[in-house]
Amino acid sequence: MTTYKDIHGTQVEVRADDPGNPVNGQIWYNTTDDKLRGHTVNPVGAWASGGNLNVAKESLGAAGIQTAGLAFGGYNGTAVVNETEKYNGTAWTEVNNLNTARTYNTGVGTQASALCFGGFLDPGNTDINESWNGTSWTELADLNTARNTIGGAGADNTSALAIGGSGSLTNTEIWNGTAWTEVNNLNTGRSQMGAAGIVTAALAFGGSAVTANTESWNGTNWTEVNNLTTARRQLAGAGASYTSVLAFGGETPGAAAVAITEKWNGTNWAEVADLGTARNHLAGTGTISAGLAFGGLPITAATEEWNEPLGATQEFDLS
Repeated sequence: MTTYKDIHGTQVEVRADDPGNPVNGQIWYNTTDDKLRGHTVNPVGAWASGGNLNVAKESLGAAGIQTAGLAFGGYNGTAVVNETEKYNGTAWTEVNNLNTARTYNTGVGTQASALCFGGFLDPGNTDINESWNGTSWTELADLNTARNTIGGAGADNTSALAIGGSGSLTNTEIWNGTAWTEVNNLNTGRSQMGAAGIVTAALAFGGSAVTANTESWNGTNWTEVNNLTTARRQLAGAGASYTSVLAFGGETPGAAAVAITEKWNGTNWAEVADLGTARNHLAGTGTISAGLAFGGLPITAATEEWNEPLGATQEFDLS
């Protein structure tokens, strides 16, 4: 007969309390409570409808978390806009506009401290960089290279990473709150990618020309890692670190908008539940367990919230 030790390599742990951070499949006996307990992690994430943007748009910037999101810039089907909206987990509210209207712009940070850089402003690309302090936008030092559809990662308006961009650029720049500095390039030049993380731990995935390529950034260099399950461009991402990322939406070969959602665990991508609305040129923010998707093409105001339950500790009946 196969025993627990045969399978897991250890006996059931005996301890006076419950572990603070149990792993999936861990079993222990709590001598204080006289209980046999186990931890299971079988999360099944799903998208659900949230409150619509006030203005339907595509190719916009994003920052924040699921319950405190920020949307800015973009194209509403008629004009390039400078509108900024903030999300409280239920509804969007219009707040102070960007100083410069643009589309294909990139955003990073939080609802109280964000950065908007690059984009397209007729008749060409822009290097404009604006900082959000929770109330208004202020123009700061420009990017070294003007470009649109840049991948972005960063924690707030003092720390950001600008990755690739239009023309299949490999350029990577770091923002320190005062100036942009050129650093080591992507291995594969591209634009229209998804990105997530911070300046010392970022992930760039997908992009033009419809690729599944994924690269990991350690603060100094980019490293090729395992590809997306489905090659696409014009997708969005969410995640606080390069070990835990969500990729959603986008466009596959043939210009088909997709609802595909994939989850990155630090090693591999796995397909999970689809968006309710297939779209590309959308914006995304949040985390792997609480993500936010909004806007996109076909031009929409639709907002969706991704939620993934945490694991649970269960007790076993010994009678």
